Amino acid sequence: MAPIGIGVGHLPNQRHKIVAKRGANFTLMVCGESGTGKTTFVNTLFTTTIKDPRKIEHRHKSVDTQRNGDRTVEIEITRAELEENKFKVKLTVIDTPGFGDYVNNYDSWSPIVDFVDDQHESYMRQEQQPSRQGVIDRRVHACLYFIRPTGHSLKPLDIEVMKRLGSRVNLIPVIAKADTLTPKDLAAFKQKIMDVIKAQDIRVYSCPIDSEDESTTQLNKDIMTAMPFSVIGSTDIVGTPDGRQVPGRAYSWGVAEVENEQHCDFKKLRNLIIRSHMLDLISTTEETHYENYRQQQMASRKFGEAKQIKGENKRHREKEDLLRKNFTEQVKQEESRFRKWEQQLMSERDRLNKDLEEQHAAIKALENELEAAYRGMGMRR
Repeated sequence: MAPIGIGVGHLPNQRHKIVAKRGANFTLMVCGESGTGKTTFVNTLFTTTIKDPRKIEHRHKSVDTQRNGDRTVEIEITRAELEENKFKVKLTVIDTPGFGDYVNNYDSWSPIVDFVDDQHESYMRQEQQPSRQGVIDRRVHACLYFIRPTGHSLKPLDIEVMKRLGSRVNLIPVIAKADTLTPKDLAAFKQKIMDVIKAQDIRVYSCPIDSEDESTTQLNKDIMTAMPFSVIGSTDIVGTPDGRQVPGRAYSWGVAEVENEQHCDFKKLRNLIIRSHMLDLISTTEETHYENYRQQQMASRKFGEAKQIKGENKRHREKEDLLRKNFTEQVKQEESRFRKWEQQLMSERDRLNKDLEEQHAAIKALENELEAAYRGMGMRR
């Protein structure tokens, strides 16, 4: 008779119940220039309206602020709670409106990089507290970097930002609006991007390949082969020539289907982020990126010591110099106006003093005449 066992094999079931009851936190950052379809992709990815599209007047507001000398990259945080099969995921979406919208984009990546580092810093400070209940974890688990479908290669701005993000977060390059390129041009564009990534030593996310299941291993290989992922974002349901109703975009030449793997890599990217490797994204963030940040910080400062203030931001320094220049000009104008007013007062004072002296001399002459008249009257008497 085979031994029944002592029940240790039930531990995974207990763990499953605990995880299912607790749920999970997942933070997704979307980064890229305006107009690359980041908001539409997020809504398409989770099949619900997570983020409302920005209005036209708000989208071009950054251009007006640039003309006024106020250039900035914003950080927008959107929170939602998703539930599927009684399992809840607290989702946080980080958007970066204003990035790449200026003529001079030097140092425009600082707010994005600082935000990622600040989340690691915040979590590390909470870990050092005596009570660690209710810890707020906003560490970014995945960053989708949207690349414009130019067909050429990565721009210098893309290379610089991807270098800085790849060492801090799970970076996943995404080609936006893949339906604007032909299959041949898209394949060539992908190869150019991967060549630049390899040449510039940019770290991108690489999911585990090997698995006990051959089908899973092949699926992982297909996912990694598709990087950078070409995507089509659309929440509209359109009809295909064969009568199907699918999410996609209708054109005069046909329909670009979002979930058709012959049209784009949306399904592969969705499987990577949500279905097959969400846990690996979370684990890699905790065990690799956060630990790297923690080791670097603990090696350069004491336990519980505040983070050192970074060097001044060039963009902020330019703004400060402009304000200082405007203030100096206004002070000079006020000083010039004050000098003119002072000269006018001095001229008026001199004129009044001269008039007063003339009147005093006239009075003195009258007094002398009066005194002479009195003397003449006395002599006649």
